[in-house]
Amino acid sequence: MKKSSSRLRKTRNPGRATPPTRRAIKSHIVELEPGKRTLVELDCAESPLTWLRTRRDSTGEPLISDEQYCAGLRLHADFIASQLSPRITTDWESPGSGGPLCAPRRDLMHQSEKILAAKKRYYAALDAVGPELSRILVEVCCFATGIESAERVLGWPRRSGKVVLQLALTSLARAYGIMAPRRSAPSSHPA
Repeated sequence: MKKSSSRLRKTRNPGRATPPTRRAIKSHIVELEPGKRTLVELDCAESPLTWLRTRRDSTGEPLISDEQYCAGLRLHADFIASQLSPRITTDWESPGSGGPLCAPRRDLMHQSEKILAAKKRYYAALDAVGPELSRILVEVCCFATGIESAERVLGWPRRSGKVVLQLALTSLARAYGIMAPRRSAPSSHPA
C-alpha cells in the first residue's frame, strides 16, 4: 500500500536542526551630553521604540518623530549605563576586564563615576518629565515592554498608551533639549 505524499510532507526530519533566526540589531550613536556620545544597540524585533518609529498613522507620518525617538534612545542609553536593569545572576564582568591591570586609562572617569553620572542623568530626565509620564517611559524605553503590556501593568485603559507615550517622549525630548521648548499660547482671556 502506498503512503500519502501529503502525509510524508507533513512529517519533519527529527535529526535536522532548524537554522537560528537572525535578529536585526541596529546601532545608534546617542549624544548623552554635549561632547559625550555612546553607542546603543537595539534589537529591532523587541524594541517598542523601533516598532513605533517604523509604523505610520493615517496621514502617513511616523507614530513618533525623530526627536521623540532620539529622546527614548537617550533614556535607554542612560538606563543601561547606570546598570539599573534587574539581574537574575551575578555580574561576572569586572569593570577592568579586557586589558592588563596596569594599562593606562584612556578616559578621565572611573567606571563607578560613569555609572553615577548615568544615574544622575537618568533620574534628572525622569524628574523633568514628571511622575505621571515617567512610568510609561520606564516601561517602554527602559524595560522594552510593549505598549499593550505597559497599559496593563500601569492599570490604564486600552488604547491610551500610544497617546500618553507620545506626550511623554515629547516632554522628554524637550527636557533633553532635543526639541525646542513649547511656547505658551496667547491667552484668550483678559487678565
